[in-house]
Amino acid sequence: MILEAKKVSYFYKSQKDKWILQDVDAGFECGKLYAILGASGSGKTTFLSLLAGLDVPVKGEICYDGQPVLTKGLKEHRKHHISLVFQSYNLIDYLNPEENVRLGGNGEPRKLLASIGIREEFWRRNVMHLSGGQQQRVAIARALASDAKVLLADEPTGNLDETTAGEVISLLKRIAHEEGKCVIVVTHSKEMAEEADEVIHMETIKAP
Repeated sequence: MILEAKKVSYFYKSQKDKWILQDVDAGFECGKLYAILGASGSGKTTFLSLLAGLDVPVKGEICYDGQPVLTKGLKEHRKHHISLVFQSYNLIDYLNPEENVRLGGNGEPRKLLASIGIREEFWRRNVMHLSGGQQQRVAIARALASDAKVLLADEPTGNLDETTAGEVISLLKRIAHEEGKCVIVVTHSKEMAEEADEVIHMETIKAP
């Protein structure tokens, strides 16, 4: 397993009587696409944040390649082990696709943009002049510029039409299977779940 959650529990500091996650165990391998499903409030995005090292569990631990991420530190984990794709893209709006991808790491921007279907005529166009699907592809290319083995995506198709969403799903699946990345996606999409190699269902914790 490249990434593991071991007995992970979490609550927000302002709501200590309400657990968001309790004793979650999950393991993730390279070369697979994982879909995390669940109702709103079930802790999907919180779990993704813990896997990314953006926060730490109240109980339990997140491990990367068999070692707790806290051993080397969250900053090291975020910088070298994982890359992130957001529903809102989080692109730098005054830069073009090539410049945005360059911020992601050492990968060759033009090669990456071409590999995810962005034609050369768009490489130096302001990202705000691209369609939503194109912006999401640029965000994925930026994540791929990192050498990280794990790609985490939070609702990457949530703002896209059905056709474009299908293209992004196929792209994420290819990244897992052909490039050997571990791709973990939080989603409401049934289509994403159908294409995933494994599906993890999160359930809302009922108040006692």
